[in-house]
Amino acid sequence: MRLDNYQVFWLALNYLVTDGYLSAGKALRYFDSEDKLLQPDKDYLSTCQLSALARQKILSGELLSRASLEVEKLKQKEYTLLSFKDSGYPELLREIVEPPLVLYSHGQTELLNLSGVAIVGSRHPTGYGRLLADKLADELAACGLIVTSGLARGIDTLAHQGALRSGRTLAVLGSGLDRVYPKENRLLAEKIAAKGLVVSEFPLEAEPLAFHFPLRNRVLSGLSLACLVVEAGPKSGALITARLALDQGREVMAVPGPVTSELSRGTNFLIKHGAKLVESAEDIISELPFPWNEAALNCLASKSKQPLEVNEQEKKVLVALPENSVVHIDELSDKIQIPVAELLTVLLSLEMKEAVIQEPGKFFRRRC
Repeated sequence: MRLDNYQVFWLALNYLVTDGYLSAGKALRYFDSEDKLLQPDKDYLSTCQLSALARQKILSGELLSRASLEVEKLKQKEYTLLSFKDSGYPELLREIVEPPLVLYSHGQTELLNLSGVAIVGSRHPTGYGRLLADKLADELAACGLIVTSGLARGIDTLAHQGALRSGRTLAVLGSGLDRVYPKENRLLAEKIAAKGLVVSEFPLEAEPLAFHFPLRNRVLSGLSLACLVVEAGPKSGALITARLALDQGREVMAVPGPVTSELSRGTNFLIKHGAKLVESAEDIISELPFPWNEAALNCLASKSKQPLEVNEQEKKVLVALPENSVVHIDELSDKIQIPVAELLTVLLSLEMKEAVIQEPGKFFRRRC
């Protein structure tokens, strides 16, 4: 069978699932050979538990025509399509209930079979949550782990950005690759694809429909060895991801928060019910299965042993910078009596030495 026909078959089969006509399990069972869909037989289709509309779409050739057009788009965009039967399909994802039949991929597909940690949380995090998501993602990525998240606003965005600073990240969409959501993260998606990977099980032009996101979450957790929740209200979608991760046999972890914060209710609830309490990247790495934990812990230890060489002016700035909060450059300038223009040069040098992290709006903090 030609490659085009192979892709047409899997795309058409996936449409039956994403359009809501069949479960992935039934789709694989009914159409266990390509000819049953590419050369459909009316009598055979009548024996399958399909709606009249689904049978009509198959027999009329509508699904195949739609899939053929999608194959051409994939070529033009230089996206990769992985089917459930392909050797590059991630082994971790094969283990979950109702795995996606296909993965549309933009970027480095080898990330799908590397060890990763999912980081999820509130779309409206506090400063505390923003700091921890960015910091932990940065440190995990620096140790060679793939940080996985859903490209949503808030914690997801911060996790991707933190990971990109020191390593690679994987974004799982609840829409098609050509309909990145939210729109303001389109540039971030391009940056991720250039260095990491963006994936979706939905057709290229699929809109970000509400029911797509719980489906997206099962893929997000399914691709990861562990799931970390950083700030989540009691009804947060991040808790759904954590539950899916638990059902999939993944380690569930959470960052504790102040009891007075609504966004700590979800994470503190998880910890009460057995989730690993996380204060550092080491807490996360130590819970990963062997050999991933050993390699990452060795990397973390080697980084902590490397002495930082700084001059007197850089040392003065480092001492003044907070570790667990951020400070604006104007406030820092006033505090240590160094003009802003000169201070920017010093901070840039410290950033290049990976001693300082710059946040949006000219806020800075010391890297732990």
